[in-house]
Amino acid sequence: MVDIATFGTFAVAAVASLFMAWAIGAGSSGSTPFAPAVGANAISVMRAGFLVGLLGFAGAVLQGANVSEAVGTELIAGDVTLSSMAATLALLIAAGLVAIGIFTGYPIATAFTVTGAVIGTGLAMGGDPAWAKYTEIATLWVLTPFVGGSIAYAVARALRAEVIAEESLIIVLAAIVGAIVANIEFAILGSSAGGGASIAQASSTSLPGPAVVGTALATLAIAALWAVAIGVDLRNGTERGERHFLLILGGLVAFSAGGSQVGLAIGPLIPLSSDLDLPLLAMLVGGGFGLLIGSWTGAPRMIKAISQDYSSLGPRRSIAALIPSFIIAQAAVFYGIPVSFNEIIVSAIIGSGYAAAGAGGGVSARKMGVTVLAWIGSLAGAITVSFIGYTTVAALVL
Repeated sequence: MVDIATFGTFAVAAVASLFMAWAIGAGSSGSTPFAPAVGANAISVMRAGFLVGLLGFAGAVLQGANVSEAVGTELIAGDVTLSSMAATLALLIAAGLVAIGIFTGYPIATAFTVTGAVIGTGLAMGGDPAWAKYTEIATLWVLTPFVGGSIAYAVARALRAEVIAEESLIIVLAAIVGAIVANIEFAILGSSAGGGASIAQASSTSLPGPAVVGTALATLAIAALWAVAIGVDLRNGTERGERHFLLILGGLVAFSAGGSQVGLAIGPLIPLSSDLDLPLLAMLVGGGFGLLIGSWTGAPRMIKAISQDYSSLGPRRSIAALIPSFIIAQAAVFYGIPVSFNEIIVSAIIGSGYAAAGAGGGVSARKMGVTVLAWIGSLAGAITVSFIGYTTVAALVL
């Protein structure tokens, strides 16, 4: 039977977690996926907020396990596991810093803040740095602006060039996106023994021959279906087809955002859940609900701000921005790496913006500089405040 102290501690942590999920839904995961589509006038702000909430909830439930477990158990090495007090403090401090950012207007990065808070409290408990995981995280964080921006720039330039027909290039891009979707892992497709499976893997079981060959054939078939579907749509009008493809990409990015960002809200609760015999699925549903409410109540204002502030995007540049955003987000989910969706989407928008005529493509260099400094400050500040906060509380209570 669970004692009152443990239940009370979990209740406080759960409230902080719910607030964090709301803030993420209202901010990064709720505002960024459809911002390029709104900037391209492919969808209204309110419809974007409604759809991103539903898709984010689905992503959280179906793909949120990897990042959640990484945040809760892989950021600290040694024999130290986050205690109830440590997890609660980490969430309260991270949520407090995010709240300060919301009410003051400073772009506090949620991924950096939560990661830093968990690391800070874990180190204060006497844990060792998990250098291998930090290397993975740092590599993705550092490479994201360069990889995402470069892919977005290359796609945007290709769409503007006359070497290959625009419609043909979009069909090729649709086939690539379809192949990626075919190989995304979903928990519900996995075996009962644990682990997820992709649509291509699940489909390969009904095909003769080795599983690898079956997966490859299923991937090619799904990619071809995507290409044909977009091709038919483009025949009814290039601009119409581009906007539909753009909306599909926005939906995929929103789904990926839910799978990635829910771990930032519920990850620190993972060590506590074992004491209460609370299944991970229930926590994912709760975190996904928080993302949904945040998207519906707070995301529309942020969507409008991001779509207008960073760049005035057309359909082609928006497509160029969302394709690398989707790829990077799914890579983060697959490897269980907490990642900032603001960093992903902003980097891609900058890359597509520079492909446009004119220096910078309408992107504010000053705004980008302030944003980058805020990202760095979020991580360093969260680690410092959490380390000092846990040390102080532990000295008073223990």
